Amino acid sequence: MRFKRLMIVSVAVTIFAAASVWVAYAQAPKATVTDPAGPLPDPTHIPLTLPKDIKWTGQEGRQQQGLLFGDPNKAGMYGVVIKWYPGNFSQPHFHDQERYAYVISGTWWMASTNVYDEKVTYPVHAGSVVIDKANTVHWDGARTGEKEPAVLMLVGMGPVKTIQVDEQGKPKTPPPGR
Repeated sequence: MRFKRLMIVSVAVTIFAAASVWVAYAQAPKATVTDPAGPLPDPTHIPLTLPKDIKWTGQEGRQQQGLLFGDPNKAGMYGVVIKWYPGNFSQPHFHDQERYAYVISGTWWMASTNVYDEKVTYPVHAGSVVIDKANTVHWDGARTGEKEPAVLMLVGMGPVKTIQVDEQGKPKTPPPGR
């Protein structure tokens, strides 16, 4: 009986001590946006790429890709940011690897048909998640009239191949030299 009481008192003291530490921690002064920023985090602990340092490819006003990490052409995970400017779409195609997209801003329009017809595209709004299933035909972009580009983060495993398809969904023969 005495052992049981001692255990109960020990547990109670431990809980009280933990709660006291938590309350003290919770009442510590908080930093606000008006306080000066701290030092840049150690890049060996937290590698950081500033927006100005992202390498963009493609054509501004049409479609651009910014490589965030990895390489879609090499083995391993990669991440890219894609900007689809209004009035621009890809053609029907598929990828040989599954990919995952998150719409950061704007409206991304997509379709899963073999035939290119912008009127059948479906709007995917900011905050949506899309799984691009391997070997399934789709195409995407941003409709004319959108006020801003559709910006999405796409993550997958490389190497990934993109295969253009004809209206029957059959792979097109790549042009010579590719």
